[in-house]
Amino acid sequence: MNEPAGDFSRPRGRSRRDAVIAGHVGDAATAEAAFGHADPRVRASALGALDRMGALRDEELREALHDPSPKVRIRAAALTVGRIGVSPFHLLDDPSDDVVEAAAWACGEREAEEFGAVTRLGELAGEHPNPLVREAAVAALGAIGHPDGLAAILAATTDRVAVRRRAVLALAPFEGPEVDAALRRASQDRDWQTRDAAELLAGPD
Repeated sequence: MNEPAGDFSRPRGRSRRDAVIAGHVGDAATAEAAFGHADPRVRASALGALDRMGALRDEELREALHDPSPKVRIRAAALTVGRIGVSPFHLLDDPSDDVVEAAAWACGEREAEEFGAVTRLGELAGEHPNPLVREAAVAALGAIGHPDGLAAILAATTDRVAVRRRAVLALAPFEGPEVDAALRRASQDRDWQTRDAAELLAGPD
């Protein structure tokens, strides 16, 4: 009988490599062992390996969403996309900005809209001190396209350049006089990418 490829008494770098390889060769035993590794980089790689071979169970993903390492929580948030039964919603309140950013992206990519996600994303878009989180929240609101998210997107069109550029793009699913007015303002923005996005969405006069 073949032994699993991973030997987790070896240096950390090799253990992570083994976890990655396991996902490509269908070695579920090594990937499962890596999921319990002390190194969060190995655990994150194990998540990806298990997902790649279709062996990642919902309960494992839920566990990873509460992992003590932000690296693992970020990877887990991304893997919730396409999994109706596992939600990254609670990570929108994570102490790590990087995790919140990843969770916002995941919420925007999920087919099933999470109850309360639009409200929380709107709060993040307007109040979070990290502009990367605000940008991710605005993008998620645009991807979801729920009318309740429009006010936060409109407000974000006056934020710093990267956020307002993203906000203009996030207006794509929406129509109405408020949207038209925001696009007109954005077409005069000092940032050329924001102007281009606004003119593209506004269409020909």
